[in-house]
Amino acid sequence: MRDRVQQLADDVFPEVVRLRRQIHRHPELAFDEHQTARLVKDTLDSLEDVTLRTGVAGTGIVATLTGEKDGPASLLRADMDALPITEDTGRDFASENEGAMHACGHDAHTALMLGAAMVLSKMRDQLAGTVRLLFQPSEEKLPGGAKAMIEDGALASHDHGPAPEAVFGQHVAPDLESGHIGVRSEMYMASADEIYVRVQAEGGHAAAPHELEGDAVVAAAHVVTALQSIVSRHGPPGTPSVLTIGHVETPGGATNVIPETVRLEGTFRTMDEDWRARAHALIERVAGRTAEAHGATAEAQVVAGYPALYNHPGETKFVREAAYDYVGPERTADLDRWYAGEDFAYYLQKRPGAFYRLGTRGDSPATAHGLHTARFDIDEEALRAGAGFMAFLALRYGHAHR
Repeated sequence: MRDRVQQLADDVFPEVVRLRRQIHRHPELAFDEHQTARLVKDTLDSLEDVTLRTGVAGTGIVATLTGEKDGPASLLRADMDALPITEDTGRDFASENEGAMHACGHDAHTALMLGAAMVLSKMRDQLAGTVRLLFQPSEEKLPGGAKAMIEDGALASHDHGPAPEAVFGQHVAPDLESGHIGVRSEMYMASADEIYVRVQAEGGHAAAPHELEGDAVVAAAHVVTALQSIVSRHGPPGTPSVLTIGHVETPGGATNVIPETVRLEGTFRTMDEDWRARAHALIERVAGRTAEAHGATAEAQVVAGYPALYNHPGETKFVREAAYDYVGPERTADLDRWYAGEDFAYYLQKRPGAFYRLGTRGDSPATAHGLHTARFDIDEEALRAGAGFMAFLALRYGHAHR
């Protein structure tokens, strides 16, 4: 079965590359993936025995392949949205949509799963059970397309097949060699919450701060520093957390003006849900009391983002063993924890499964740039292994759980 998958993955590789480049050239932001969804639909319509449900959570698509053998139902997922970044790769298929770029590899994710669908459609005689393919909108923007797709029945049984028993997701990894597979069991990715603080005080002339009860800029500076103590002084030992203020804005401020308002924006990330809830309350309290101590007021709001992503041990072991078989033990890596956020966590709250990584760093220095950067690119050779492995994973799951 592995040899057949690898041969078919080689056969569809040029088409997967073409699809990736077409999607990359026309990136679309969250919940606006209309052209991408049409491309996905047209590609799937050209395959035999693939049933489609379109318009899921807006632009999402659910495709189902049913094998000729009895077996369980599994699910694979790819996200379709781009980021609001202006591309600087210099590639001849660079973004033609101003201010939008596939800087997180979702173009590859979508093309990879279309490639997996091509392979699976040619191997229905060996497919046990059903495979559900989710082409998801809006992974990059809260509240996330995963939550919306679940609410729209993406995990439920329907006319095309039973509810999936396990879920699997794949994400590119520029820090992993091209074609390698990375896995980690249990807690892998962090919850990702947004912090918004508005510090308010009297405004006035920069030459006369002594005439003011408080200075919003000074108060805000102390708020930023005090917020760091939440992790260092209140966080449970052994529970890694990150609190970062990444944006400071002083509307109305100038070299000779003390503004009335300072706006702070940042993020809080951890992998412990109990500590996460306590930290939210601490952020609001510390910001308010610190500002008050400096003659100002502060209102803090924490917007809950995606939950921490937990890879189920049994399913993670299954992915690791499948990777050993498909790409080899020497090309299978154990991953460190990753403090990015990922809405695939919502699927893993509902079903057992695993979220793994596909290495995309090649010999070219261009493939070493990080995610969410204007120069991010991948070694397209990784698409050969990635599409084949997704198909192999689904086939293997069906036979292992009959």
